Amino acid sequence: MATHPVVSREEWLVARKRHLAHEKEYTRMRDRLSEERRALPWVRIDEAYRFDTPSGTKTLAELFGPRSQLFVYHFMMAPGDAEGCAGCSFLADHLAPSVVHLEHHDVSVVMVSRAPLVEIQRYQRRMGWQLPWVSSQGSRFNHDFHVSFTPEEVASGQVNYNYTDIAPWGEDAHGISTFYRDEQGQVFHTYSSYARGGEALLGAYAVLDMMPLGRNETGEDGAMLDWMRRHDAYDDAPADKPAAGDTQTCCAV
Repeated sequence: MATHPVVSREEWLVARKRHLAHEKEYTRMRDRLSEERRALPWVRIDEAYRFDTPSGTKTLAELFGPRSQLFVYHFMMAPGDAEGCAGCSFLADHLAPSVVHLEHHDVSVVMVSRAPLVEIQRYQRRMGWQLPWVSSQGSRFNHDFHVSFTPEEVASGQVNYNYTDIAPWGEDAHGISTFYRDEQGQVFHTYSSYARGGEALLGAYAVLDMMPLGRNETGEDGAMLDWMRRHDAYDDAPADKPAAGDTQTCCAV
């Protein structure tokens, strides 16, 4: 372990107060950024997207349930995948316990994947997540929101992701999209974020960022997958859990 400065309590307090000023500056900047995000213009959704759900086929408007706001997490799980993306699973571990609170504050939450519903449900049972998860198979939803790419797009060596053209790592990516439904039932796309845009949802990272060693990730490009596993795939996971497959690589969070 590298050496680190060790000082008196008085010297530490001076340094801590100096850092506190920067923390407060960041907090105020984050508040301004959130205000700017809410002020973004909206786009009306005219496409009749349909999703396979445990209670039958539903439109995007119907995914809202009785609420006016909808939070969508684009979860990387393609048809035929034995398990969902490890990074997306890490995020779902954080999101699942929050759903009950969000639903009581006018926000519905749903995860969307290209995999067929039966494959989604099999993995969801394994993970034990009690949160809505639907299939967009047969719909352009994933493609239109730039989290899935055709084989031809991948073969071209360039896809549009996170508002720019990048080299693809596969046919799927992760992201967040938010929507609003007005009193007339019209649905509007209000925001989407990709790549590290969902990092604020990862409470474990918030804790690690406060720790003396930080995230301490040593994988390629500092990737989380050098240490993080699906919650049933750690060495000390209960023996009666289903066997976990290989860790699926996904894009940086």
